[in-house]
Amino acid sequence: MNRRNVAEILAGALVLAVAAVFLFYAVTHSGRSFTQGYVLTAKFDRIDGLSQGADVRLSGVKIGSVVDQRIDRETYLAVVTMQIDPGIQLPVDTSAEITSESLLGGRYIALVPGGADRMLAPGGVIEATQSAVSLEALLGRFIFSVTDLVATVGREAEQQRGTPAPPARPGG
Repeated sequence: MNRRNVAEILAGALVLAVAAVFLFYAVTHSGRSFTQGYVLTAKFDRIDGLSQGADVRLSGVKIGSVVDQRIDRETYLAVVTMQIDPGIQLPVDTSAEITSESLLGGRYIALVPGGADRMLAPGGVIEATQSAVSLEALLGRFIFSVTDLVATVGREAEQQRGTPAPPARPGG
């Protein structure tokens, strides 16, 4: 009986050790880190689809994440707070734009560094921003411009013929 209890305890300890190794591997290779970076903010007109935890990327490489979003009560702009990897220093004329991963994908903030010699300090503000582009608005503009173009071409064709086209007959 005593040997059986010891074997069960050893088997349980082995299972826990293997689970701990898998957990450690998952955490270290998840792309997230426990190191604290420095905080930057940026103000945008629109942040459609940008969520807390979204990536902040520089040249396509993740260098931080969005940690907070709020509305500035005076300007009614969306204020986005980002936590940036402490090893990355950004010039004061860095710009930020909200962009999509794909047509159906989520949004992230793409940073484009400027050429200034001075660097943004922790708590700094990125002044140059470009808000999220609404896919629905772009599609609406495209449809409107196509229908407007078709109507214009139709009017020009009628003027060249000199007579309006006969109306279509019902049923045929």
